[in-house]
Amino acid sequence: MMFNTERKFNASCSVLADAIRAAWPVCIAYLPIGLAFGVLAQKAGLTPFEIGLMSVLVFAGSAQFIAVSMISSQAGVIPVILTTFMVNLRHFLMSSSMALYLGRIGSGKLSLLAYGITDESFAVNMSRFYGGNWDADRSLGVNHIANLAWVISTVIGGYFGRLIPAGAFGMDYAMIAMFISLLVLQIRGRVFLVTAIISGGLAVMLSLIIPGNFYIVAASISAAVIGTLLRKRS
Repeated sequence: MMFNTERKFNASCSVLADAIRAAWPVCIAYLPIGLAFGVLAQKAGLTPFEIGLMSVLVFAGSAQFIAVSMISSQAGVIPVILTTFMVNLRHFLMSSSMALYLGRIGSGKLSLLAYGITDESFAVNMSRFYGGNWDADRSLGVNHIANLAWVISTVIGGYFGRLIPAGAFGMDYAMIAMFISLLVLQIRGRVFLVTAIISGGLAVMLSLIIPGNFYIVAASISAAVIGTLLRKRS
């Protein structure tokens, strides 16, 4: 009995060590982005507790930045929810891709894996799956080690954001710069570029017609449909 317990403990330590080795570059990358998000969220009126709660419940950097931006502009609840939902739709594709390597696992573990998928953890786990010697437990470790780093960095940013004057260090431009970076990283061909231009143009035009912030959702959906049609034709 003791031998089996020791063997299980050693196996768990090995899984954790593999997950840490795979996740630490993601954690380092999350720290500055998480700190920036925490500062911006604090300037938008969120407390450190609310920032941490948002990071735990949402755990999606781009969606959180967008949500905070919309909260700052006093957008309604429904436009914020719909916009962040549209931004995170890509997670369905990531989950379906990873499902091919997970085999038969329990619904509880599957839910935890689905919760922890981000662009970065997905890329890390898929590269390990391609190389072999990787499983659901190690993937789960990568996801939640990265999750912990993200939550901690956003809360720290939210706490120290109170000490940073509004507009200091270019923080008022940080969110815009973040959006531009996210956009540039997603442009991987002519169709993506055309879709981005259409989305921006539609957003500007619809903002003159549709009250509130719902024009963002309408422009995103319309541009996504047009981009899909263009990609099929090309």
